[in-house]
Amino acid sequence: MFLGDDLLPLLVLAFGGALFAGSLLAVVKPPERQLDDAHLERAPVGRSLVYALIGLVAAIWAIASLVSG
Repeated sequence: MFLGDDLLPLLVLAFGGALFAGSLLAVVKPPERQLDDAHLERAPVGRSLVYALIGLVAAIWAIASLVSG
C-alpha cells in the first residue's frame, strides 16, 4: 500500500491535532487587529471549543489505533 498500512490513522492524527491546536489557539490568542468588517474580532468561543474537543478525540483515537495495531 502507498505510504504504508497506517496511512489513515496517521492522517486522522494530523488533521485531529491541527483541528485541536488551531481551534484552541483561536480562542486563547485572537488576532491583534481586525482585518476588515467581514472578519470577526474573536472566534466564537463555544463553537471553537467544540471543534477543539472533536480534534482531540480524533487525535486520541488515532494514537490508540496506531498503538494497538
